This record gives sequence, C-alpha cells and structure tokens, in this order.
Amino acid sequence: MTVRAAVIGLGYWGPNIARNLSQLEGAELAEVCDVDPKRLEVAASRWPHARRSQNPVVVFANPDIDAVAITTPASSHFALAKAALEHEKHVFVEKPLALTSSEAEELVELARARGRVLMVDHTFDYHPAVQHMEMLIRSGGVGQVHYISSQRLSLGIVRQDVNALWNLAPHDVSILLRLLGEEPAEITATGGAYLQPGIEDVVFITLRFPSGAIGHVHVSWLDPRKVRLVTVVGSKKMAVFDDVTSEERLKLYDKGFDRPERYESYGEFLTLRSGEVVAPRIPSQEPLRLACADFVKAIQTGSFPRSDGEAGLRVVRVLEAAQAALRGRAG
Repeated sequence: MTVRAAVIGLGYWGPNIARNLSQLEGAELAEVCDVDPKRLEVAASRWPHARRSQNPVVVFANPDIDAVAITTPASSHFALAKAALEHEKHVFVEKPLALTSSEAEELVELARARGRVLMVDHTFDYHPAVQHMEMLIRSGGVGQVHYISSQRLSLGIVRQDVNALWNLAPHDVSILLRLLGEEPAEITATGGAYLQPGIEDVVFITLRFPSGAIGHVHVSWLDPRKVRLVTVVGSKKMAVFDDVTSEERLKLYDKGFDRPERYESYGEFLTLRSGEVVAPRIPSQEPLRLACADFVKAIQTGSFPRSDGEAGLRVVRVLEAAQAALRGRAG
C-alpha cells in the first residue's frame, strides 16, 4: 500500500516534512497546501507532480488523500487535525498537538473512534542519541536518575502566536517523559516577556517526578549562542547529548561519588570517581525521516507510532500546567 499524503503549511517546517514524504518508500507526496501563492510556486518547482491548493478543505475533501501532515501555527492545530480526522484521514501534527489538554484528549478519542493514526512530530523521540540514552536508563546503565537538565536556546526565531514555552519546550518535555517513562507529580515555572508583552521569550520549568528525579528545562529566544543540550545525571554514570556539535554528540561519563559500606572518618564517606569518557557510535540518521517513516508504517501495518497521540497528550498536559504556573495559577 502506497500512502498518498498531503502537507498543509509550507512555512519553516512544512517543506522538510514534504521532502521526506516525497522520498520515502511506500509514500507519495500527492498534495501541498498553503495560503501563500509564492510558497506554492516554490513547491511546484520542487514537487511538480503534487497537486497544489490554498484551502485545507480542498485537501480534506480529496478522496485520494490517505494522510495529512499539519505544519501550520500552533493555534490552528486542533481545528485542522479534527477536520482531517472527521474526513477519515490519518494525521501527523507538528508539535504541540493542541494548546489545551481537553483539545488534545478530543483528538485522541476521535482518532481512536475513527480508527485513524494520530501522531505528533516530537522529532527528538526519534533521534538515535535520545534512543541510546533511553536504552541506557532502562538497562540501569546510568543507575538511579537524579536529574535531567535540558537547554534549548538561541537568538530567534521570535514567534508572535505562542511563547517560548509552547514553541520550544515540547521537544524537551517529550525527551524528559521519554527518558524517565513517567509523568511529573509537580510542575513549577517562571519566565519573562522582554520583547512582546504577555509572550514569554525565556522560560524555566522544574518538574519533580514520582521516582524522585528532577527535570529542568530552560528555553529562550534571547540567548547569544545556539544551545541544544540534554544532561542526564545518574548514580552510576552521566550522559550529555549535544545536538549542536557535529561530532561525538553523545558522551557518557563514568563519573560520580561512591559510598563505601563502611567508613571510619567523614573524609571516607564519599569518594569521587573520575573514570573514562566514552563517545558511543550514534547512527547518522535524520530524526524527521525516521518519524515520517514511522507514520507511514503505522498506517500500513496498524502499529502504534512511537510518538502517538497519547504521547502528544502527555506533553500538552505538562505544558498546560507550566503555562498555568507562569500565570500564577495552581498547575
């Protein structure tokens, strides 16, 4: 079965999804949609065989379209995803799935009722380095996870429709939930709106998990350097994933403190361990390509994608609670 797909929204991220769908075995980029005719002109030169339209309703009404990728502003995700599901389309939504947990729940239930695949573009769920860290944690390789710190910083791109929390933090929250395998019991957040009133461009989130682990997320449009860093600190080892560097993106540190079973003095209570630093070989695969392939596979085989609607709902719950904390309400 060849999955005939359409992409709605050809701004920053849409062309990347269109490129992958056009190149995947078992998929066909059958239609592209955007309100901007200039973007459609560019799309015509890149994918001349794809039908072009300016209205999503035209896409939904096309019986030849099996699946729709939605890469429009976050405020439109819910309405477009709902309409697509109601027209019996499989749906791949750019993060976040929706802007409220009630909307996300409605999409999950609608997809289940219609028997359609609902997937969220949590791209880092498919990053080989994140998958390697998940394997290490599950196997006990890092010991008990004490905390995970995640930073996603740069100077721009500044959004007007959502703040840095909803624009950047979905990636980091999805990584934390994936690595720890649990949802937080407590969420606090603080931030600042320096460029636009009411739209935070820097946000700090702290999450406390039932296992005792702490998660910390720092996202910003105002930092002078581009930073994409995830640090896992465990009782046995530590792992650092640097997505900006071109080599050795993942490093494992055999460092920490050892506690002897018996000690006679305070100085013997904790012993600093400084072992090897290992950079495991991480496959050079485009995470978005892996995500698109998982979407197509789920449609063809009925399997559940790694980043399904339920995963998207869990992320939205965390973001919603963090947003409430930003506004001074109980989260």
